[in-house]
Amino acid sequence: MTTPHTSVGKLPQGRAGEGWLAAWATAWNMFWFTPADPLPLAIIRIGAGGLLAWSSVVWLLDADAFFGTSAWLPPEETWRMNDQPWQWSWFFLTSSTTAIHLLAAITLVAALCLMLGLATPVAAIFALVGFLSASNRAPLNVFGFDDILGMLLIPVALGPSGAVLSLDRRWGLRRDGTGPSVLANICLRLIQIHLCVVYFFSGAGKLLGASWWEGTALWGSVANDRYRTLDLRWLASHPLLTNALTLGTLFWELSYPALVWPRLTRRLALAMGVLVHLGIGVAMGMMEFGLTMILANLSFVPAPVFRSLLNWCFNRSVPPQDISENLA
Repeated sequence: MTTPHTSVGKLPQGRAGEGWLAAWATAWNMFWFTPADPLPLAIIRIGAGGLLAWSSVVWLLDADAFFGTSAWLPPEETWRMNDQPWQWSWFFLTSSTTAIHLLAAITLVAALCLMLGLATPVAAIFALVGFLSASNRAPLNVFGFDDILGMLLIPVALGPSGAVLSLDRRWGLRRDGTGPSVLANICLRLIQIHLCVVYFFSGAGKLLGASWWEGTALWGSVANDRYRTLDLRWLASHPLLTNALTLGTLFWELSYPALVWPRLTRRLALAMGVLVHLGIGVAMGMMEFGLTMILANLSFVPAPVFRSLLNWCFNRSVPPQDISENLA
């Protein structure tokens, strides 16, 4: 009689290979298709809707300059800035100043509805279309904030982001879908994978710059009067600290895809992300970008953590199975 260990060792090569592949297939299916609580996706929906509403208000302050016929970038020249000449925008459909303001206002209303969770599926689609239209019409104004916001709006529009923490749930407009779902998990995984890709290639790109190897890149940002909102020129007297902060940031970006998945190091990776992006926002005036990146990092925060925070905020204990209804 053989032990399980020895019997496995005597398996034919084909069957052993099948076992290895089956294990990988099982892990793949568990990663993508295990039902997940939609609560984290709802949190991201609220933040993404609020940030898009902020952008829409900025657009409306001077919609003609962003999207009009006499805009900073004329309509006929946008193809030079866009990746593809066929990129569509509903601002290409009209030259009327009133219509342009109306289209920008539609995006604002959709963003507010998305944030509040009112008619969420429809609001998410209009918010995404309005965002893409603005980005394709005014590519000169697209920066990291817009890239990450677009990355978040797609899963929010595809997934059950209005299942909880929404007016749809509060007012009885949506009565099902509060429990764990495969689609919620897929949408959260998409955000997580995209975020790992963004951080890794951002760090890899920095390796091409000599100032990052020298540990002086942070000082270059601090000394730039055009972007500086917080005077940190005192770092010139502390070169070792500047080197440590520069190289530490570089190491964190490159190692983020490896550190954020294990539970042992996930909190460290996320805490570092909060510190880095808040620092960028406060010191360089890029608070919208910093908040969007922090919002994307929330995709790695487990639903029970959000549930505990919400229970603490509401000063009551809500059973996990009832959290969707009571905190809607």
